Amino acid sequence: MKYEVIVVGGGHAGCEASLATARMGHKTLLITGNIKNIADMPCNPSIGGPAKGIVVREIDALGGEMGRCADKGAIQVKMLNTKKGPAVQALRAQEDKNIYPKEMLKTLQNEKNLDIKESLVEHLIVENNKIKGVILENNEKIESSTVILTTGTYLKGMILVGASKTPGGPHGEKNSKFLSDDLKKIGFNILRLKTGTPPRIDKDSIDYDQTKLEPGDLKKLTFSFDNKAFYDYKNQTPCHLIYTNKETHKIINEHLNESSMYGGYVEGIGPRYCPSIEDKVVRFSDKERHQLFLEPESNIEDDKEYGNTIYIQGFSTSMPEYVQEKMVHSLPGLKNAKILKYAYAIEYDAIDSKQLKQSLETKLVEGLFTAGQINGTSGYEEAAGQGLIAGINAALKLEGKAPLVLKRNESYIGVLIDDLVTKGVKDPYRLLTSRAEYRLLLRHDNADIRLREYGYQVGLISEEKYKEFKNKKKNIEKVYETLKNTRITPKEEVNKYLKEIGSSELKDGISLYDLLKRPEISIENIKHFLNLDYSYEVLEQVEINTRYEGYIKKANKEAEKMLNLENKKIPDNINYDDIPNIASEAKQKLSEIRPTSIGQASRISGVNPADISILMVYLKRKEYNE
Repeated sequence: MKYEVIVVGGGHAGCEASLATARMGHKTLLITGNIKNIADMPCNPSIGGPAKGIVVREIDALGGEMGRCADKGAIQVKMLNTKKGPAVQALRAQEDKNIYPKEMLKTLQNEKNLDIKESLVEHLIVENNKIKGVILENNEKIESSTVILTTGTYLKGMILVGASKTPGGPHGEKNSKFLSDDLKKIGFNILRLKTGTPPRIDKDSIDYDQTKLEPGDLKKLTFSFDNKAFYDYKNQTPCHLIYTNKETHKIINEHLNESSMYGGYVEGIGPRYCPSIEDKVVRFSDKERHQLFLEPESNIEDDKEYGNTIYIQGFSTSMPEYVQEKMVHSLPGLKNAKILKYAYAIEYDAIDSKQLKQSLETKLVEGLFTAGQINGTSGYEEAAGQGLIAGINAALKLEGKAPLVLKRNESYIGVLIDDLVTKGVKDPYRLLTSRAEYRLLLRHDNADIRLREYGYQVGLISEEKYKEFKNKKKNIEKVYETLKNTRITPKEEVNKYLKEIGSSELKDGISLYDLLKRPEISIENIKHFLNLDYSYEVLEQVEINTRYEGYIKKANKEAEKMLNLENKKIPDNINYDDIPNIASEAKQKLSEIRPTSIGQASRISGVNPADISILMVYLKRKEYNE
């Protein structure tokens, strides 16, 4: 049978990619090694976090699925960084490892344009640099016009515990032995990367008196703009905080050469921003302790796999099992802890992401897209965001339409993809708020304002949802108008109230809009003077945009400069060797990455402002001569 789209891999990237193409009306086949592992969470039992939580909101705004399933599987929810500004606030939810994948699998199975097949893809069918299909492990050929590779850690996956190396995936499943060799023959640069996971312990073997309780927020919070909260916010599953100590660090240092990393057994490069505990102890030897979170993997007690399991967040290791026992038992509250699953590291093959277009289509093979850890990223959320964009663009390619390329001032997903295709990776990429230069524009609260229009245009947002969105925007404008047109004067009762809430008294009349700009005034205070019968989401938008108006205007002006450079396109057929006076390194980098615009060219490491100026002059002269 021939398909329009084949998605290889059923992880978070593969789920979003296959749902996007199917919902956009294209016959799609999702091929996965084990249907039971679809949308699996082999590492941490959570969705979201700094920057990542905003990505989930962006996925939802575009019409993706991760946020909806995360809301259904949530057992504890927190808004992070609430003591800081809105630019860095993000949602994080502890997930039930049973519910989340079951909800995603149910969604996939109910999609009419989507078939699911259990097998491993070992070869690609490529003719004249165009994808034509795939070959399965049993040599079955399946034809397709587009293929999206979302292979996770399965390309020559290798499990490492101490000196032990075992071929396989996260749960010991078969890995893909030949697909990365196929990619190498085609011309892809193959990287060897590494990630890892902590041990899991029995929750009943913990002395909770030696831990600090970490509860969820006492209000309903959701990732999806369309979901109501499914969890009982008054009765959330607790997490607990502990710290490593001198004894823990002593054990690690004494056995350092027995770890896979420091014993020389690791080939791949590990994540810089999510290191193993032994790497933390070595790299940050001045620190006396490192924080660890004890996180439940499920609140279904009779569940045999996850019901009694606690994940030790921040304690990733590749030490031998007997050393892991010593390490765990040295921690406060875990003296008698029973380890249910030992930690491990996993190595896998990935491609050089600089060989991708901004659409996530590969430069070497037309119709071949990649998303997720194969592109050198880490994290469920980064994978899902890429999968959604790869799926959208595969569908748009089939329809003969221009790809959807999100800009750096529009979304964290845009920042992520631009970083990958422009700068590449040396170690597993993790999205951070510091990577986004326009993070005040890319907030948790306004993801739908930024991106829902795109979701509607590509067909992933229904008319009903789009109508609700347009109504929300209208209400926001109504509140702005009302606040600007409503003035209060220095009457006795007005000044009395302002004094009560710690604000300075009025000497002259002021609009409620300008009053809201005072840092101590909230939208709730404004309700004292005016009836505002609007949703929390509408009023939140008004409050943030009003309070940070000056900073937002400044960020938008800076973004406009960037967009001007993005609009200055570079021809596909340009020969950089023909441009005199550009530095040799710049010529090499520009020829390798082949940026589509001056803006992208300016972000390539090794390309200096002087090189960009020469390039712009060359393009202007070339345009004039033609």
